[in-house]
Amino acid sequence: MKRIFEVDPWKVTSHIFNPEDKRLQESMTAIGNDYMGIRGNFEEGYSADGLQGTYLAGVWFPDKTRVGWWKNGYPEYFGKSLNAPSFINVEITVNGERVDLAKSKFSDFYLSLDMHQGLLTRSYVYEGKDVKVKFEFNRFLSNKIKEAALIDIKATVLEGSAKIKFNAKIDSNVVNEDSNYDEHFWQPLGEDGEGRTVQVITKPNPYEGVPQFTVLLKQGLKANGEKIEGKVTTTTGVLSETVEVELNENDTYELEKDVVVVTSRDVEPAEQAKKATDLLDAVQSESFVDNLADHTAIWEKRWEQSDIVIAGDEAAQQGIRFNILQLFMTYYGEDRRLNVGPKGFTGEKYGGATYWDTEAYIVPMYLAVTKPEVTKALLEYRHEQLPGAYHNAKQQGLKGALFPMVTFNGIECHNEWEITFEEIHRNADIPFAIYQYTNYTGDDSYVKDEGMDVLVGTARFWADRVHFSKRKGKYMIHGVTGPNEYENNVNNNWFTNTMARWLIGYTLERLPKATAEAQKRVAVTDEEKAKWQDIVDNMYLPEDKELGIFVQHDTFLDKDLRPVSEIEDQRPINQNWSWDKILRSPFIKQADVLQGIYFLNDHYTMEQKEKNFDFYEPMTVHESSLSPCIHSILAAELGKKEKAVELYERTARLDLDNYNNDTVDGLHITSMSGSWLAIVQGFAGMRYDADHLKFNPFVPDKWNHYSFKLNYRGRLIEVYADHKEIKVSLLKGADLEIIVKGDKVQLKEGETQCLKA
Repeated sequence: MKRIFEVDPWKVTSHIFNPEDKRLQESMTAIGNDYMGIRGNFEEGYSADGLQGTYLAGVWFPDKTRVGWWKNGYPEYFGKSLNAPSFINVEITVNGERVDLAKSKFSDFYLSLDMHQGLLTRSYVYEGKDVKVKFEFNRFLSNKIKEAALIDIKATVLEGSAKIKFNAKIDSNVVNEDSNYDEHFWQPLGEDGEGRTVQVITKPNPYEGVPQFTVLLKQGLKANGEKIEGKVTTTTGVLSETVEVELNENDTYELEKDVVVVTSRDVEPAEQAKKATDLLDAVQSESFVDNLADHTAIWEKRWEQSDIVIAGDEAAQQGIRFNILQLFMTYYGEDRRLNVGPKGFTGEKYGGATYWDTEAYIVPMYLAVTKPEVTKALLEYRHEQLPGAYHNAKQQGLKGALFPMVTFNGIECHNEWEITFEEIHRNADIPFAIYQYTNYTGDDSYVKDEGMDVLVGTARFWADRVHFSKRKGKYMIHGVTGPNEYENNVNNNWFTNTMARWLIGYTLERLPKATAEAQKRVAVTDEEKAKWQDIVDNMYLPEDKELGIFVQHDTFLDKDLRPVSEIEDQRPINQNWSWDKILRSPFIKQADVLQGIYFLNDHYTMEQKEKNFDFYEPMTVHESSLSPCIHSILAAELGKKEKAVELYERTARLDLDNYNNDTVDGLHITSMSGSWLAIVQGFAGMRYDADHLKFNPFVPDKWNHYSFKLNYRGRLIEVYADHKEIKVSLLKGADLEIIVKGDKVQLKEGETQCLKA
């Protein structure tokens, strides 16, 4: 655990610059607008260690899979988000000396990410020979004009006189840190000094269906609010525009750099220069302040719907808001072609592609804080990629559709065998989102039509992937990796078997209710239905009745079972132990059996939940960002309040406090919804089943109160809880009956119901 930023309910702020924490700082101060994003790099550059990172949504490259021993079924390539041309650069020299915080003398450092508006602010006093200059930097990525980045730099001479040179650059000579053999993925198409543009294209790739992406970047400058043109020079892939000023003591000069980035996802290469010009004109027709106001107004509407207010614990408040901010800067559902990458725009780890995290963790939050169309877009994203899922199953020699662990286009592009071949629980977790959407919204139009394609395709996969054990008279699934990735190639992972069984059963349940067109399209035979029902009735689910637990997999109880408390000095084990030692240990990376109990919560008794929680949680190291929230929710349900709060704090501040010592690689975006879930589904006990919205709130001891809003079936509801009372208000929409602490409560628009806590 390491905290480098001050605790503040609406800001992530530091008055200290420590070079050892530079990458950590870059990750935590990354900004985005769900079209593009930038790590918290310094505009003036930084010559010591750091990761200069700029990423464009949906722009990726299929990097050839490189393994020592090729196995049939391996994906041909590993897809990765590309480190895009850098456009924030404004190199600065003062009296001929380059300003570089790795080398220059400076004081009064300040860095702040304002979570109200996604605005990154930084300042310091540069101390040169016989001169002191205060530099102030502000930047944001516009929510109004998604292609636009706005950077404002103010220089004020505090002592002496200064000849300051600003060199505003666009630089496409960038590489991914994780590229094979330092490969460059960008090829220059041309630099236009007069037009202030650089255009690049991804290098050719041999893979069918993977496009080359063309990107054009255009910059424009303003000085003290007026458009200016500096001296332009170009080299291959680089455009530089320099401006020089001479300032005396107390003089101030303000330089604004505006950049527009357009890609071939939206604009044909031949039309990009004109489109960029039009967009830049629109940006520069308003002042920096006015553009920021337009941008902030959009954030205000988002916060009005999604904010969770916590009184009495500023660290908890900062954590939840930081997570909501980063989620919405990554994905707000405005481009149906996109999904949520586990690092968003904050780093290169995991390739930036789509994982099962979206359906398991993002969907249940976004159902409640965004319009239903946003979640439906996520469902349709998977439907669009069904051809890829059929391809993936065929690669494994299996029928039906296998959704990928990692993808940009539906084709599996993960290059680790224990994930690609074995972590197939994803093929039930992803369709589970259809159930969640239908159950929460009450809208069954999707499951009756396109959703049926997904359910039947995945059911056919599972029906082929299981095998029948004559010895036990049960269907089994061997050779898998469950959610606990600290075990590979196990047999009968309880979670995988349970979710496969659920998926087939749900498909059988929904099939008769599907549209006639959908039933004709999927053409499920009576023979298939009978086989599916037999699998549902006879799936092997390992259980130990004496312990009263579901067994994680066939041989789990034969391990050297012991609690994590015995190895505290060796954690995190993924950074201290060999992989062999980890695989043989009983220690669990993240919720596995408990993940299934969380998903299918109403299938299990409180006694079953408690016995499994008490058995598995003490052996869980929580070294996946996806782990703490699930345990927090279940702990809250079981009345284990201290444990619920402890694990909420871990999920809410996972990155802000660098719990797993890996935030330097980027933020854990797809787990950030976990802090929202831990409060709403955990502390507030929100459930939705049998067409009823239910709450069972409690308030952590050190909190005074909390409140949140959620959409539910065309209504806007606010929930407030403190240590004495619970208030539920129907802010908008038709009358609704809900259940609070087991009692039915009638809600009417504009009214608040108050109950004892």
